[in-house]
Amino acid sequence: MIETVRPASGLKGTIELPADKSISHRSALFAALSDQKSTILNYSPAADPASTLSCLRQLGVEVNRNDNRVTVHGAGRTGLQQPAEPLDCGNSGTTMRLLTGIVAGAGLDAELTGDDSLRGRTMKRIIDPLRSMGANISARDGEYAPLRVGTHNGIKPIRFPLPIPSAQLKSCVLLAGLFGKSPTEVVEQIPSRDHTERLLNLETEEYGQGKIIQSSLQDVIPPQNYTVPGDFSAAAFWLVGAAVQQGSMIHLKNVGMNPSRTGILHILYQMGADINISNERMQGREPVADMAVSASSLKAIDLDPALIPNCIDELPILMVAFCFADGRSTITGAGELRHKETDRLAAMYEILTNAGADATLREDGIEINGDPGFTPEPAEHNTYHDHRMAMAAAILSSCSAEPSVVLDAECTSISYPGFWADLEKVSVY
Repeated sequence: MIETVRPASGLKGTIELPADKSISHRSALFAALSDQKSTILNYSPAADPASTLSCLRQLGVEVNRNDNRVTVHGAGRTGLQQPAEPLDCGNSGTTMRLLTGIVAGAGLDAELTGDDSLRGRTMKRIIDPLRSMGANISARDGEYAPLRVGTHNGIKPIRFPLPIPSAQLKSCVLLAGLFGKSPTEVVEQIPSRDHTERLLNLETEEYGQGKIIQSSLQDVIPPQNYTVPGDFSAAAFWLVGAAVQQGSMIHLKNVGMNPSRTGILHILYQMGADINISNERMQGREPVADMAVSASSLKAIDLDPALIPNCIDELPILMVAFCFADGRSTITGAGELRHKETDRLAAMYEILTNAGADATLREDGIEINGDPGFTPEPAEHNTYHDHRMAMAAAILSSCSAEPSVVLDAECTSISYPGFWADLEKVSVY
């Protein structure tokens, strides 16, 4: 699908965000491991969490879906069945990495695969610790899907210092640890998303500047009965879109405000963005709030690399904000972006420079000379089938003086199926 983005004189209106993908994935996976029935409200309509539900059905878990209401009849740790066919994770790295931890922990004989993009992403970071736990696992060329998991003699507990701030890696190891007689410990020095610890009520303790999280057979897996909050990563596109366009005012409802996810909010505050938060509350085990953002005068920053794990998915749209900030902005220490659905550093550099932005690509980051009066040139933007590239290109293009084209625009369905309709709804022409 090709989407033509018309120039807008501003973005105005109220947006109901899609449900948080990270929490949707986890809620279904953890509900399957519980011994009780779970009812999950506002489950994400995106393609990736649907892949998780499909894989659970293949493992013999009864899953019923009525629109965005999902009921999971928990199979418990011992109730998962051998899948008759390979588990197709689609485009979802979260599905593959977390589900591999579960399948390996349970000692099932299974194969996990996905689309071309997913099969091109390294899985070595989860293979190595799972093998050290006694899991029988092999991969194409030693690191790529399809992954083959076989039976074993039981999970051995390990103490695993998390080498990178990856919530997927952390969750994979902890999920496998749930099948061990003694606790597996994940030592996390640099914080990453903490949804897994929250939703499973895992034991944690402070350790230096970080924490240690434990999991074992002794942990009772709670049912997952709650309403999934709105996706903060989706909110980020509107926070930037309204901040960089004169005459804009966007209201966002029911936004997930987990502090391990909101790094870009504090970065935008530092840049001078006019963002107000109201109606703060707890929804299940997660904090939520409403937000309002209006046109702002942004200033350039040098992004602290320590903040990157907390905003890794939002860096593409943050680069768009840098184009409209006064001065030179830099990102360093973001090499992880090269290993996402596409090489997001290279893809965003292409999108920005095609639109006339003054940007310099680095090995682990990017440098952007911004201008508050920047008017993007019309362009044809290649998304490389990456949903965040498509949405970042759309927000950038809406600030142009002439229409632009976004290729493979349907890829936004991976995380935000209603994105194009919402953009049209709030665009003022």
